[in-house]
Amino acid sequence: MIVPPGPAGKECPMSDPISAFPVPDLASLPEDVRARIEAVAEKSGFVPNVFLALAWRPDEFRAFMAYHDALMNKREGLTAAEREMIVVAVSIGNSCQYCVVAHGAILRVRAKDPAISELVTANWRKAPLPPRQRAILEYATKVATASHLVSAADRQAVLDAGMTQDELWDIGAIAAFFSMSNRLANAIELKPNVEFQKIGR
Repeated sequence: MIVPPGPAGKECPMSDPISAFPVPDLASLPEDVRARIEAVAEKSGFVPNVFLALAWRPDEFRAFMAYHDALMNKREGLTAAEREMIVVAVSIGNSCQYCVVAHGAILRVRAKDPAISELVTANWRKAPLPPRQRAILEYATKVATASHLVSAADRQAVLDAGMTQDELWDIGAIAAFFSMSNRLANAIELKPNVEFQKIGR
């Protein structure tokens, strides 16, 4: 749900804080940031808490969303479901509750499978995934949790599974971007919306 407006320029008081940092009211936000949040609310029926938490720092909100959109809205190469699956697997590796819950919901929608997020979350290595997606998640997880060990052999394994160099880049970029996002969400104690639990069931 949208946080109700407070006095202009003030963060909105919350009985159950979604973040350890201030959460601004919508009326105090720059027009472009507010418009982005309102568009999400209209489409989904609620505002994912990450939008409200990041809106405290409008310049960073814009930069975050621009890179997010460049990686996640692309429809060439990796499918929309594969992109979300990477986020879920990476977020598991980084123990990010918010991102596992939120992107697990989006994964169910993208994959048109109400059980896929639980299977991937519980243990993606034993989930009923095709070899292509196993290779994607193996590489993404290594980038997220042990990037200093990524080697030419790791990259070649992804190419051997049928991916292009552009897809290989996207896997690494999504894994790296969401590793940052995971760490920030954990640092600010970002709470997942309860609405995510009902999506894609």
